[in-house]
Amino acid sequence: MNKYESVIIINPSADEDKVKSLIDRFSDLINKQGKVEKVDTLGKRKLAYEVKKNKEGIYVVFYFEAEPTLIAELERNYRITDEVIKFIVVKNEE
Repeated sequence: MNKYESVIIINPSADEDKVKSLIDRFSDLINKQGKVEKVDTLGKRKLAYEVKKNKEGIYVVFYFEAEPTLIAELERNYRITDEVIKFIVVKNEE
């Protein structure tokens, strides 16, 4: 299994319960084929440039171990979730 980091930016109009449910949903998805080590919620931050007409977003960082096959499924879920306005998944080389 490889170590990964995934940063998602959630629409700032999402309330706290919605953010928590999204974190739980993505954590459950990762835990099916891997293991979430840590989740950091960085809160609402100003974006460097406007993304989907938003000037700020709620940042969440997932640190996890998973098989490479999980990444495509995780990114597909990010794309079809309306509240996720931007995301990136990076493999940690340690």
